[in-house]
Amino acid sequence: MNYLRLFLILSLSISFAASSTLLDKIFMHCMLTKVQTMFINSSSLLYPKVLESLEQNPRWLSSSSKPLLIVRPSHESEIQQAILCSKEIGLQVRVISGGHDYEGLSYICKTPFIVIDLLNIRSIDIDLADESAWVQAGATLGEFYYEISKISRVHGFPAGTCPSVGIGGHISGGGFGTLSRKHGLAADHVIDAYLIDVNGKTHDRKSMGEEVFWAIRGGSATSFGIILAWKIKLVKVPSLVTAFTIETTSEQEATRLIHRWQYIEHKLHQDLFIRVLAQNNGPSSNPNSKTIKAVFNSLFLGGKEKLITIMNSSFPELGLRLKDCVEMSWIQSTLYIAGYEKSDPLELLLNRTTNYKSSFKAKSDYVKKPIPERGFGGIWRMLRKEDSFALLILEPYGGKMNEISESEIPFPHRKGNLYNIQYMVKWDANGIEESKRHIKWMRKLYRYMTPYVSKSPRTAYFNYKDLDLGRNKNRNMSYSEASVWGKKYFKGNFRRLAEIKTKFDPHNFFRNEQSIPLIE
Repeated sequence: MNYLRLFLILSLSISFAASSTLLDKIFMHCMLTKVQTMFINSSSLLYPKVLESLEQNPRWLSSSSKPLLIVRPSHESEIQQAILCSKEIGLQVRVISGGHDYEGLSYICKTPFIVIDLLNIRSIDIDLADESAWVQAGATLGEFYYEISKISRVHGFPAGTCPSVGIGGHISGGGFGTLSRKHGLAADHVIDAYLIDVNGKTHDRKSMGEEVFWAIRGGSATSFGIILAWKIKLVKVPSLVTAFTIETTSEQEATRLIHRWQYIEHKLHQDLFIRVLAQNNGPSSNPNSKTIKAVFNSLFLGGKEKLITIMNSSFPELGLRLKDCVEMSWIQSTLYIAGYEKSDPLELLLNRTTNYKSSFKAKSDYVKKPIPERGFGGIWRMLRKEDSFALLILEPYGGKMNEISESEIPFPHRKGNLYNIQYMVKWDANGIEESKRHIKWMRKLYRYMTPYVSKSPRTAYFNYKDLDLGRNKNRNMSYSEASVWGKKYFKGNFRRLAEIKTKFDPHNFFRNEQSIPLIE
């Protein structure tokens, strides 16, 4: 062992011999015989702070399930070796691009495991002549949007609204956002990828084959390997877009407007995106002081005069006025939709940490028929009963989403879906009993919604991960058992995903509680 390797071990793993487990030592030795990389192990003073920074949902900070090591590679060869060493030793691998997995599956595991943190794997190479870009998996949506804006005012990308989300995981689950009614999902615009398999080999689209390439675009890429980079196609956006936010705190008015919104949102012009946030007013010990607010939050790909014309024709009930409309560039709209002001510095998009980080539990549903007004009355009652901040985000479908086959990529939620609902409850205290109480409320809300949402199966969005739907209990979980949750995310595409998984990763090395299973 040379002196540089010895220095790395001694400096990054304080009291290596005394504090590291045998697995730590074996893994690090295996790595350092081939590559030089950065390790942070559980005995390092950096470990607690680094792990906390990676977990965008603090709900698991007190979990006893923690990685033996955090590996921070700077080159694909380090990722390749980490896979090979983990396989040889019998460790599980978790991968973090942004740390936003709703159930913490990118940084918790019941068996000994390492975390590969892609913080240093985040280069972005945009080819404007070809209107394409190679984006490494550790880049965030905000970083990508920011880089696009530096070279063009008329290009964008149809991905999510949270700038700190990692693009590696986002695209592997689909990737819905404000441009999706016009252009479809982020995953619909992937034209190539680099994927590292269980044998440490890096594949592009040609070498992985069209079946695997189909699977990783919205079908849980982490079930097949580690995404190193996506090649995506940019989309054209106008140099001027318009946004608005209209709120009401009247339950009666909220019911009337959302009820009407359900009948028109999926039929609106593809250039117009209007989502609804229905929420309570946050923490309170007095249920009588709880109020409800409905927020209509919109992006239109054009100027405000044309927007007013469309709204007066399609949704006059909202009462949109010119003074409500804010014109801006597309890149400014990514800030605006994320909760900032259009005048705020674009560098805020580079923040890799979620604003107002707090523990949360989320679920999702798809709505195929408008919910009756009485249904919203029950939702308001439940929101008032929850003593912490709780909300529903209603995201409109239709437009381009209707034009793409549900088997084009694994993401199946296309024509026939009016909108998606994301349910979320957040809380600050991170105790076990506190968490149980809020999760119990969330499950009760989910049960209440049963008559109003999709059925057979009751579908859900994979990027809004929910272990209540079911989980893989062990390495040999059967396809039929996994279908309990798998068909809710992927419908008829689930079996095809399992068949591809069985051929590409036959020993199920890349697995977690909701990874694609093998076919028996």
